[in-house]
Amino acid sequence: MMTAKMADRAELLLELKQRVSQCIEEAKAKLHTLSKDIWSCPELAYEESRSHDTLVAFFSQEEGWKVDSHFKLHTAFRATWGAGGSEQVNVGFLCEYDALPGIGHACGHNLIAEVGAAAALGLKAVLEDTHGKLPVQVTVLGTPAEEDGGGKIDMLREGAFEGLDVVFMAHPSKEDAMYLPCVAEHDVTIKYHGKASHASAYPWEGINALDAAVLCYNNLSVLRQQMKPDWRVHGIIKHGGVKPNIIPAYAELEYYLRTPSRAELHVLKAKAEMCFRSAAVATGCEVKVEFARNKYDNMLRNGVLEELYETNGKALGMDFTTDEDVLKNESGSTDFGNVTFAVPGIHPYFYIGSNALNHTEEYTVAAGDDRAQFFTLRTAKALAMTALDVLLNPELLQRVKQEFTEAKLKEDGTLTGEHTELSDKH
Repeated sequence: MMTAKMADRAELLLELKQRVSQCIEEAKAKLHTLSKDIWSCPELAYEESRSHDTLVAFFSQEEGWKVDSHFKLHTAFRATWGAGGSEQVNVGFLCEYDALPGIGHACGHNLIAEVGAAAALGLKAVLEDTHGKLPVQVTVLGTPAEEDGGGKIDMLREGAFEGLDVVFMAHPSKEDAMYLPCVAEHDVTIKYHGKASHASAYPWEGINALDAAVLCYNNLSVLRQQMKPDWRVHGIIKHGGVKPNIIPAYAELEYYLRTPSRAELHVLKAKAEMCFRSAAVATGCEVKVEFARNKYDNMLRNGVLEELYETNGKALGMDFTTDEDVLKNESGSTDFGNVTFAVPGIHPYFYIGSNALNHTEEYTVAAGDDRAQFFTLRTAKALAMTALDVLLNPELLQRVKQEFTEAKLKEDGTLTGEHTELSDKH
């Protein structure tokens, strides 16, 4: 039975949700300009200077925000509103803004930045109207280099996410989805060093690095029979020699290794590394195996936040996909996966008015099209409304944190009956 206090809280929540949508709508012109400025100047990972400066200027001009212009990384930033403190709930929104080489914002990161900024502005505006009755801090983190390198992982290592209670972001797609599977991934470069020689006159004097690369490629192809169906290994030969009549002294490959969970990734890496090194032994080459500094974790789901987001999204008119081929397709990877092992969060996907596929020239056009604006702001509204749900319902936030703790333990293979009692302590 609903008590009078619960009824009052529900009425206040509905009022604040209506207000947050209104506030975002009122800011749509400057938010569109922000997105368009980022889209018009695509920059690669760790080089997003102009996009970074545009976002820093945006929050610096907004009243009440404290802005750290270069936070942990040169092209990262942090904007905070609220006094902070141990008693406050710290809600985070993430902005991405790096582009893809050659085709610009074909992943729509300009819209990710806009969603994060819009949701934060809307939430701040309604919280100001409560005159401090809700002890909240709103944090916006500008996170560079998602496409290459893993800027969020660098920032996690530097402590940038410490103190956050919950974190939100949303990614453009060709459908609305609460969740799409993102897998664990690690890049690796394999370098073979041999010895050059004339390929016709005295080939026996050479050590063929290209042969090693070809053996490596074939070794991995043979390994696929013993790989689990949902493991992925894909790569290219980046360097295979300079001229046909010279035995190649150097060859280089690049591979991406992917598994559904981070717990399985080290198993696949060990198998792949045997393929890399055995090719060197067979050809007499020297080999260097260089794994990327950062590996991407899979996404740790939070059902409580997903359900809240779905409810808010449907109230705003979102039509979430039910296509099982889409919902079960373990395709890409993101450094937000690593964030979800540190802070409870969600990473829903949103339709932008186009059926174009991500990472295509057509999607670049769609991400900069005015038609994307309605859907982008609608997503920002849904995220801000979901934040309000957990802010006005402490028991919901408790459930979010409980699920996070148990999901993390289960993912790492350590969930037992004893560990389920942790919910009373967090």
